[in-house]
Amino acid sequence: MSVAGPAGAIKNRQPSNHKRALRTVTIISTFGGLLFGYDTGVINGALPYMQEDLGLTPLTEGLVTSSLLFGAAFGALFGGRLADRNGRRKMIMVLAMIFLVGTLACTFSPSTEVMIAARFVLGLAVGGASVTVPVYLAEVSPSARRGRIVTQNELMIVTGQLLAFIFNAYLGNTFGETGGIWRWMLVIATLPAIALWIGMTFMPESPRWLASMGSFGETLSVLQRIRSEEEARKEFEEVKAMAVEDYKSKMGSWKDLGVPWLRRIFVVGIGLAVIQQITGVNSIMYYGTQILAQSGFAREAALTANIANGVISVLATFVGIWLLGRVGRRRMLITGQIGTTTALLLIGLFSLILPEGSARGFVILSLTVTFLAFQQGAISPVTWLMLSEIFPLKIRGLGMGASAFVLWTVNFMVGFGFPQLLAAIGLSSTFFVFAVLGVGAIAFAAKFVPETKDKSLEDVEHYFKNAAAVKTEATAGAGAS
Repeated sequence: MSVAGPAGAIKNRQPSNHKRALRTVTIISTFGGLLFGYDTGVINGALPYMQEDLGLTPLTEGLVTSSLLFGAAFGALFGGRLADRNGRRKMIMVLAMIFLVGTLACTFSPSTEVMIAARFVLGLAVGGASVTVPVYLAEVSPSARRGRIVTQNELMIVTGQLLAFIFNAYLGNTFGETGGIWRWMLVIATLPAIALWIGMTFMPESPRWLASMGSFGETLSVLQRIRSEEEARKEFEEVKAMAVEDYKSKMGSWKDLGVPWLRRIFVVGIGLAVIQQITGVNSIMYYGTQILAQSGFAREAALTANIANGVISVLATFVGIWLLGRVGRRRMLITGQIGTTTALLLIGLFSLILPEGSARGFVILSLTVTFLAFQQGAISPVTWLMLSEIFPLKIRGLGMGASAFVLWTVNFMVGFGFPQLLAAIGLSSTFFVFAVLGVGAIAFAAKFVPETKDKSLEDVEHYFKNAAAVKTEATAGAGAS
């Protein structure tokens, strides 16, 4: 069986090739995560040089940083819906072009106003990638390996941030006195954007999206490319059955949230998005160099020391991927929240009691590294994985898009408000605020977040339906008595 078109030049492969094909799909599509990471991390080192060239104040510094996040909120909101309508693969290719255009616009920005607008455009691609790539990976992955495969996108995100920190440190320390060095820091992101667009022209469409469109022949062909023959046949029947069940409502709408079990999933998704961001993780990822400079490091030394934050993020993500195959998602999430909240409390405490000229800078660096170990090793991979898992096909684009919109909106508030909080109340009080929010995040995770480990996407949907049915019966029984 074969399918016409660049995404569908798919022929039945020998069983020994299906793992290689799945691995290739994973690597190529997660270049979207690499771009996500690089474009959010590069501002960390570029900002001090922009301050000099563009004359940034704390307000415009926050705007330059957070305009990308504001754009990402809308990219996430509409990206999921567009991916539902036009396909995951086509959406990722469009995002690659927006990454390229946005990066070039940022690189050649002549003023603060143009930079803010260009960062907003770049944010549209970052937000779109944040929802489309995890969903695409979840839908092409076998249930037994879904956790490991989807979280490889998180690994690529933190790898992108680490690469940004390394290039920032190298360029800043080597050519720091050269005018406009920040432009070279930014333009590097054009390379993975081009690679993503070229690579996705050869990748298959999501089999679950194809099934939702009624293209069952193409669905089977894609599954045969990335599964063994037996696995492809078995999964095809499951996917087909679920797609037929949802066929009349394949494009979910806000009206669907009138159904209690769908509304419950939606609330859990929004909550996951909020608690991932109110840890304040991106205050460190965006302003780590400034935090270290305020803690006692010189500017160039802070650029170099900040690489430690990137290294621990990558290493912790490797650990998180390993743990996902062995530990429940819910347990990992709660443990991560406890760890990050404790680290935030200690950052606030030590930045308050340790005087300048002491080892304060190294103590704060060790605590930011500890914070990121819990954040990137537990909270972030679990959040993006669960958001790609919990929504049924019927509202997957809507739910993922809305959740990511909220996530990026909270991210925007952190990115915009952090430099002003820092100027108004100081380093220690700012981190005490994040610690208090962390306590609320722990309480939400413990009360509302379900376990999804070792469940297929169809199993997760049936779980929520059954839970709602049991609750309805219990309510009816209580009313009758």
